[in-house]
Amino acid sequence: MSSTKYTYAVARIRALEIALFDASVIEQLLACSTEQQCIQLLQEKGWGDADTPAKAEAILDREQEKAWETIRDLHVDMSVFDVFSYPNLFHNLKAAVKEACTSQNGRNRKIYYEDTNISPDEMLDIIRSKEFSRLPEYMASAAKEAYETLLHTGDGQLCDVIVDKAALEAVYHAGERATDSIIRDYAESMVAIADIKIAVRSQKTAKTIEFMKRAMAPCKSLNVERLAKAACSSMEAIVDYLAGTVYAEGAAAIAESSSAFERWCDNRMMRTMQPQKYESFSVGPLVAYLLARENEIKTVRIILSGKQNGFSEEAIRERVREMYV
Repeated sequence: MSSTKYTYAVARIRALEIALFDASVIEQLLACSTEQQCIQLLQEKGWGDADTPAKAEAILDREQEKAWETIRDLHVDMSVFDVFSYPNLFHNLKAAVKEACTSQNGRNRKIYYEDTNISPDEMLDIIRSKEFSRLPEYMASAAKEAYETLLHTGDGQLCDVIVDKAALEAVYHAGERATDSIIRDYAESMVAIADIKIAVRSQKTAKTIEFMKRAMAPCKSLNVERLAKAACSSMEAIVDYLAGTVYAEGAAAIAESSSAFERWCDNRMMRTMQPQKYESFSVGPLVAYLLARENEIKTVRIILSGKQNGFSEEAIRERVREMYV
């Protein structure tokens, strides 16, 4: 795409960024005493459509759809955004593998994402017919291995590990092939953060180093072998290793609390996107906007869930993510 066309697309995005939630709107949501008050405020801000039910999940799902509709309406090369669809696509692969191994009739529509390059019906048909070659190259071998593993061992966790690692590898390889630096930065951050999460959770659940090596995807900014060895030792060892990397702030967050660490993971991704506010001639601001909307939706989901479950404002606040604007 020419820089002129990107200039038009970026100008559209700049106008839409005004409607992104900033810290003051998040404070308004936190100040609401009930989930229903939050939903009313969201509707006043234009979330959902006129025919969207006044329910949290319905509104959040519609906003997710609207984010992608916005990008498509810009008439840019959508292949640039394929990497951001991988998580949902691989989620559907896991769902199809598990459904194919446990049921032979129909499909459970509640466990799939509908708006994916391979439809849920086609994904389930591929797995049930064992025609793995119909899948993209980056999915085929993992799909076969996950299916056969679950079928013969019944180990759902191992099935998840196989597919999740394949998803991380697909994201990382897409980043390596990308001509736009923002895609490379996104892929590097996403895979590294996923590896750190695996290390932290594995340490808490006493997983073996073999498990972690099977689950982690290599990346340039981390040494996964050293990270796995640290996780086998102690949480302090993870913190010590990360302190010598570009993820030192994550080490401090781990030491603080689990919720602080989860918040740091998402905040770091937003900070990675911040330089795109000053770009005008590349796909970067479009990518940043999409990720900003997803971060915004996740933050609203956290607040709504907290209100629904009667959490205190302080407990919800410590889980709230930084906004892009």
